[in-house]
Amino acid sequence: MAAVVIPACTSALLLDIEGTTTPITFVKIEEDMRQNRACPFHAVDQTVHTDEEKAIREVVDNVLWQMAADRKSTALKQFQGHMWRSAYASGRIKGEIYQDVTPSIRRWRDHGLKIFIYSSGSVEAQKLLFAHSVEGDVLDLFDGHFDTTIGAKVDAKSYERMAERMGCPAEEITFLTDVTREAKAAQDAGVQVVLVVRPGNTELTDEERAHYDIIASFEQLQVAGRV
Repeated sequence: MAAVVIPACTSALLLDIEGTTTPITFVKIEEDMRQNRACPFHAVDQTVHTDEEKAIREVVDNVLWQMAADRKSTALKQFQGHMWRSAYASGRIKGEIYQDVTPSIRRWRDHGLKIFIYSSGSVEAQKLLFAHSVEGDVLDLFDGHFDTTIGAKVDAKSYERMAERMGCPAEEITFLTDVTREAKAAQDAGVQVVLVVRPGNTELTDEERAHYDIIASFEQLQVAGRV
């Protein structure tokens, strides 16, 4: 797969997390809930195993449904924050990051680009992931974080709002994501887009491959006029 050059007008890169900087399989909600009895789901009579299992299953299904639907409810954000805080504090998990991510971000920053994150996970969850990553605390690599409190990732208006918050025109932003619906919304807002193809990501159609710039590694994304 050939290198892709970041448009010369770009002043900021906006990065998705799951499937872009981090493997999609990283978040294991049900496993964490079973290990963490302090999770804030409805009270359960823990002397009745079947009732407890049913309650956990119902909450897991509901959380997965809300995340898949890109919901931005306060309750879901609170749940996500609690789950991540507990898991990281206990040392059970560290934030996984693809090996090509941090060296590439440092290279982009050396060329004067600002780096932002936009994820369905809460800003708190994003910061926990990068502060407790397998490479240590890498939070200083990012200039800001956005979650769906600014709007759904498949809504063009969300990208317009982020551009305003960043203080730059939409056309000066390049968005890296593995989801074509998000890519289309960003393009509709005037944002430049690069699709990231990682193991386990949804397979792209021939039409999508022809339409978008595509990379399999951040190392393939080069700054215009520089190596």
